[in-house]
Amino acid sequence: MTQRWIAQWEPEDPAFWAREGRRTARRNLFLSVYAEHIGFGVWSLWSVLALFMTAENGFSVTPDDKFLLVSVVSLVGAALRLPYGFAVTRFGGRNWTVFSALVLLVPTVLAFALMRNPGTPFWALLLCAAVAGLGGGNFASSMVNINHFFPEREKGWALGLNAGGGNLGVATVQLLGLAVMGAAGVHNPELLPLLFVPALLLAAWMAYRRMDNLASARTDYSSYRAVLRDRHCWIISLLYIGTFGSFIGFSFAFGLVLQNDFGRTPVQAAALTFLGPLLGSLARPLGGHLADRWGGALVSVWAFCGLGLGALGALGASAAGSLALFVLAFAALFLLAGVGNGSTYKMIPGIYAATSAGRDEGRRRAGAVIGISGAVGALGGVGINLAFRQSYQATGDGVPALVGFLVFYGICLVVTWAVYLRRTPAAEPVWA
Repeated sequence: MTQRWIAQWEPEDPAFWAREGRRTARRNLFLSVYAEHIGFGVWSLWSVLALFMTAENGFSVTPDDKFLLVSVVSLVGAALRLPYGFAVTRFGGRNWTVFSALVLLVPTVLAFALMRNPGTPFWALLLCAAVAGLGGGNFASSMVNINHFFPEREKGWALGLNAGGGNLGVATVQLLGLAVMGAAGVHNPELLPLLFVPALLLAAWMAYRRMDNLASARTDYSSYRAVLRDRHCWIISLLYIGTFGSFIGFSFAFGLVLQNDFGRTPVQAAALTFLGPLLGSLARPLGGHLADRWGGALVSVWAFCGLGLGALGALGASAAGSLALFVLAFAALFLLAGVGNGSTYKMIPGIYAATSAGRDEGRRRAGAVIGISGAVGALGGVGINLAFRQSYQATGDGVPALVGFLVFYGICLVVTWAVYLRRTPAAEPVWA
C-alpha cells in the first residue's frame, strides 16, 4: 500500500484547490466518514448486545456486569484516541484506515462466536468488549487525517461532517439491533455483530482503492508537549468530558437504565435507545453553527444549563415512575450534549488564536488540544457507566448517579463562565 502517496499537497493554494485539491479531499472525506461510522458502530456494539443478555436467553450476567462491559469498551476507545491520531501521520491516512477497518473484524467475529453460547464466561465477554474498544480510536485517526486534507477556510464543515457522520454510527448499531430483534427475535443476538463483517470489508476495500496518503502530514509533538502545560487544554478537556462524555456514556447506558428502572424488555429498550444518539449526532453541527454566531463559550454555558435541567427532569421522572418523562428528559440530555460537543470544539481555535504568539503557532496548538481533549472527553463515557454501576449496587436505582451528573454539569457551567465569559477590570475575557 505504498503507491497512493501524494507527495505535494497545497490546499491553501486557491489554484491547486480548484484544479484537483477539492475533488481529492472530498473523496477522502466521504470514504473516511463511512469507515469512521462503522468504527463507531463496532465501538457501540456491546451497548446493544448487553440488552440481549437476559435470563430468558440463558445468560447469567448481572446488571453490574453489563455496566462494567460497556465501561471497558469506553475506556479502551478513549485510551486509543491519541495513539490512533499519531498513527495516521506515521503510516498514512489511507493505510491506517484500511488497517483500522480490518482489525475490527476480530471483535465482531469474536462477538458472533461468544453470543451464540449463553454459557460463555464473563471474562471472555469482557475481553471481547475490550477489543471492540478499538473502534473508539477510529474517530481520532479519521479527524486527524481529514484535518490535513482541507484548507483552513473549509475545515469547520469538513470536520463537523466527519464527526457527525461518525457519531451516527451509535444510532446505526442500535437500529440494527432493533431490526435483528424484529426479524429474528431476541434469541439470536449473534446475528448483530455478523452484520458488520461485510460493512468492515467494504470500508477497507474502498479505502484501499480510493483513499490517499499525504506525505506532508506530520504530527507536531512539540505542540502537544506545550499544551500539556497550558491550563486551557485541561479546562477544555473538562468541558468535553461533560459534552462528549455525556453523549457516548448515555448512548451506552440508556438501554440498560431502561431495563433496570422501568423493566423494559430488550425489544422495548432497543425501540427507544437509538433516538438519543440520533439526536445528539445531528445536534453536533448545530452546536458549531450556533457557536459561529454567538460564541462557543456562551453556547456551551447554555448547553450545560440545559444538561443540568435534563438531569433534573430525569430525577423527577424517576421519582414519579414516568417512562415517557424519563425518555423525554434523556432526549434533551442527548440533544444538548450534541450541541455542547459542537460549541466546545469551536472554542478551541478562538482560545489559541487569542493566546498564542502567532497564527501558525495557534493552529498547531489548537490541533493538539483537539486531540487531547477528544481522548480525555471520551473518558466521561467510562465515568457515566461506572457511576450507574455503583449507583445500582448501592441503592438499586440510578438516582445517585443522576445527582452526580447534575453537580458535574453545574461545575462545567461555572468554569466556562468564570474562565471564558466573565469580564474583570484587569482583562477582557477570551472570546471563544
